[in-house]
Amino acid sequence: MLSFTCDYTQGAHPAILERLVSTNFQQEPGYGEDVFTASAREKIRTACACPEADVYLLVGGTQTNSTIIASLLHDVEGAVAVETGHIAVHEAGAVEYTGHKVLTLPAHEGKMDASELKAYLERFYADGSFDHMVFPGLVYLSFPTEYGTLYSKAGLKAIREVCKAYDLPLFVDGARLGYGLMSPACDITLEELASLCDVFTIGGTKVGALCGEAVVFPGGAPKHFFTTVKQHGALLAKGRLLGIQFETLFTDGLYFSIARNAIDRAMELKQLFLSKGYELFLDSPTNQQFILLPKEAAAALEGKVAYEVWEYLPDGRAVTRFATSWATTREQLSALAALLP
Repeated sequence: MLSFTCDYTQGAHPAILERLVSTNFQQEPGYGEDVFTASAREKIRTACACPEADVYLLVGGTQTNSTIIASLLHDVEGAVAVETGHIAVHEAGAVEYTGHKVLTLPAHEGKMDASELKAYLERFYADGSFDHMVFPGLVYLSFPTEYGTLYSKAGLKAIREVCKAYDLPLFVDGARLGYGLMSPACDITLEELASLCDVFTIGGTKVGALCGEAVVFPGGAPKHFFTTVKQHGALLAKGRLLGIQFETLFTDGLYFSIARNAIDRAMELKQLFLSKGYELFLDSPTNQQFILLPKEAAAALEGKVAYEVWEYLPDGRAVTRFATSWATTREQLSALAALLP
């Protein structure tokens, strides 16, 4: 069966597997003190143009998000996100499990609006009873968003200015960061992103690694962050597993070149559907493509092509998501084309 359900249905890039095998019997200390992790940290600092950044390697997205948020918030604070944000919808209440509420704002094709964030904060502090409420303690964004859309540089700057005015850390979840940065629609670089937020992640799980998310604090991590990672069960004894993967991804631009493959194939996939008369639910510039699929098309693909259904419209069409990845091939797209009515 062809699968376009998500961007981590395959294992890892062959270069990572080869590196893991070739270093297998090299003895190294644990908990991220190995030479591979040290090298990966330096390569990430260089790529971000943040020589003083603190870099940590964790295992998975939900674990990483909840650990970062717990480290940045006081007991009485919550995380502000849009209603479609990953921490608000698809993380099983992981942030709430750590004792912090997710405070939601409207989403506009997955994105937060700076003026609405400002209005929310103004209303909060204008309320004479705000001491009885959960305080907004940080702002969480995804780049790309859950709808495959991107913040512009101007949009990020506007949100950053609101955060600065209210002394709120800005956290950018980059689980699919490579796919955002490599989109032709992206007008921001990795270096610029690092300059506009207090912490961001570089996703490996969805971009060529077996597992792993790099956490980057451009201006330094919160006090005791390493211990917070340990408390959350996020510290690997064999930290080399993560170090080797990120060292490989950030050697000779591999992370960016394989991410570009996903974007190239996604644009071809989009054109494939459009050429056959299908409509887009929204026009995504990244690897997640949202297609309106009629019942007859769904019937033709059943048992042959896997994809995600997000919702059904009143006319019976399904809002579907087809995701490409670092490993998607033109041959897979040709096979999909042959099956589409």
